Amino acid sequence: METEKIKTSVDRTYWLHTMCHIADPVLQNLANQQLKQTMPVEASGQDREHYTYLEAFGRLISGLAPWLETGSDYGSEGELRKKYIDLSRRAIDAATNPDSSDYMNFSEGYQPIVDAAFLAHALVRAPQQLFFKLESHVQQNLVQALKATRTRKPFFNNWLLFSAMIETALFKMGDEWDPMRVDYALKQHEQWYLGDGMYGDGPEFHLDYYNSFVIQPMLVDIVKTLENESNDWKQMKERVIKRAKRYAIIQERSISPEGTFPVVGRSLAYRFGAFQHLAQMSLQHKLDETLQPAQVRCALTAVIKRMIEMPGTFDENGWLRVGFCGHQPEIGEAYISTGSLYLCTTVFLPLGLPEEDSFWQGEADWTSKKAWYGQQVPIDHALQQ
Repeated sequence: METEKIKTSVDRTYWLHTMCHIADPVLQNLANQQLKQTMPVEASGQDREHYTYLEAFGRLISGLAPWLETGSDYGSEGELRKKYIDLSRRAIDAATNPDSSDYMNFSEGYQPIVDAAFLAHALVRAPQQLFFKLESHVQQNLVQALKATRTRKPFFNNWLLFSAMIETALFKMGDEWDPMRVDYALKQHEQWYLGDGMYGDGPEFHLDYYNSFVIQPMLVDIVKTLENESNDWKQMKERVIKRAKRYAIIQERSISPEGTFPVVGRSLAYRFGAFQHLAQMSLQHKLDETLQPAQVRCALTAVIKRMIEMPGTFDENGWLRVGFCGHQPEIGEAYISTGSLYLCTTVFLPLGLPEEDSFWQGEADWTSKKAWYGQQVPIDHALQQ
């Protein structure tokens, strides 16, 4: 038992160290209004500098949010959180203040709809630390920044959830919000459900990780936040969660004994952000009963180590570089830039759980590791609805 406790402590420490190492260049420079001055912009597409800074901040803070929300309690980890809470609040001020040298683009082009939504998701995940404890003028700037995205309509695919998430955050913040944007996104995704826990990205199915990058985490949190605002949404919640549990099973089974996973689909440069959904289901204690929290932690730890320790992942100043495992600029689509890469931090959502939670306790092999080493594994079943 003592060995298991030591291993658990090592895992959590490793996750914290890795998350902070990824976050430091973005948060420290943005808090000091030096992000645009210092952040490199690696991209194959045109004009990504108009969007990459909000991408970096919105995606990064979405992954850190549950950990930040636990507050600056006692001990060394509490002191560490206190530091990052302060950096995050200063970063929000710098990003949304029109007089800041790092004021970000919320109102030009379509891409800001996406990354304002990731920022909004952070506010839904950590409303106390990232909104209600802000100074009033920062709150007002933040609200206006989110509302600035309303001048453009999202595309007819997973982007509908970006608009819905922004409205969900406005609701959470106690401001005026638009139920129609939420209802349209939820009802349309209900139409796009294909079976066995998977949604289409619009009318067509895409074999990629967008069910985890965007669709299921946002669906779950939107419905969870707003279920009491509409009987339709309340009735939808059970179906959404049931599908989410099934997709988490599929995600866990996709991790090989070596900590690798299939190299398929778009946006592979988001690295282990591909497991945001599995991480969120762990955070919210919504894993299927066939999955031990410890086996999910061990599987995700194997993935994180496999990817983050590959040479070339970071540049000499600690910024992420485009790639899946190391530096592989050829896999970056035209919409990928340095800021895009910080979606990877969503794998760290379970750091919002206390150290004594079952997620951090003990060790267990994950399904593929059991299967390929001749151990007993449960039969897999499709979700019937």
